[in-house]
Amino acid sequence: MHRGPSPIPPADAAPPRADALLREARRRIDPVDAEWLLLHVLARPRAWLYAHGDAPVGADVAAAYAALVARRERGEPVAYLTGRRGFRHLDLQVTPDTLIPREDTERLVELALARLDPQAPARVADLGTGSGAIALAIASERPRAQVTATDRSPAALEVAAGNARALGLRNVAFVAGEWFAPLAGRRFDLVASNPPYIAAGDPHLTHGDLRFEPAMALASGVDGLDDIRRIVADAPGHLAEGGWLLLEHGHDQGAAVRALLRARGFDAVATAHDLEGRERVTMGRFAGGRRQPAAGPPAPTR
Repeated sequence: MHRGPSPIPPADAAPPRADALLREARRRIDPVDAEWLLLHVLARPRAWLYAHGDAPVGADVAAAYAALVARRERGEPVAYLTGRRGFRHLDLQVTPDTLIPREDTERLVELALARLDPQAPARVADLGTGSGAIALAIASERPRAQVTATDRSPAALEVAAGNARALGLRNVAFVAGEWFAPLAGRRFDLVASNPPYIAAGDPHLTHGDLRFEPAMALASGVDGLDDIRRIVADAPGHLAEGGWLLLEHGHDQGAAVRALLRARGFDAVATAHDLEGRERVTMGRFAGGRRQPAAGPPAPTR
């Protein structure tokens, strides 16, 4: 049933209370989302809401909240509505030009950190950085590492660089270009990437938050593996001996990604699971001195 606009209260009407606004919003959208959006427009911490739920809310704030609730009701992601997203211990700016960082990618960062000695210098690359989540998390937790992040989207790189400045991180640099293209002649001790891995035409692309995220950061060919194939094919030319390549992928793609890494001469190939027990991150170590198979597009995995 279509809801009409809320009636305009009389000029002398008492201002609405915060808890009343929240109750109404919770009838329309997810209760957690309703709370996050209210805290955003109030610029208050969660504890304030519980202690001061009866506080009056100004008309401008109430109107801003109503507009955000309506947009969320139409499906827009909360992260884009607030412009912020938490990732590990970082608070990041996100925009519709960037993928929304997710917990699955925190698993990728954990695995990368486990392969980087906190006391030793390291060269790290993050391919397709988006908001900068992977690069910035590694740079902040491994301050002796020099992190280089690439992205083909200038708008995404602008967001990522802004996040680095806001966090005061000086050991990370951003370069424009697709995957390894802007890194000619450079080798790294670890390369991490959360590339597009959804199959083009997958119905999930037309549902939920994915409808609003940049398509080029989500889909990759008929089986979702086109970009992963490119990264794996080019990685040996950009890894130091013994260096690691870590790739996030779909829950049903682990076997295919392991096969791609082994075919390209990687060893210690393994797949790690996410919090829900699904295969999520596959990694391999560059065999360095061993003769590498010739680079070329591996055959699609069926």
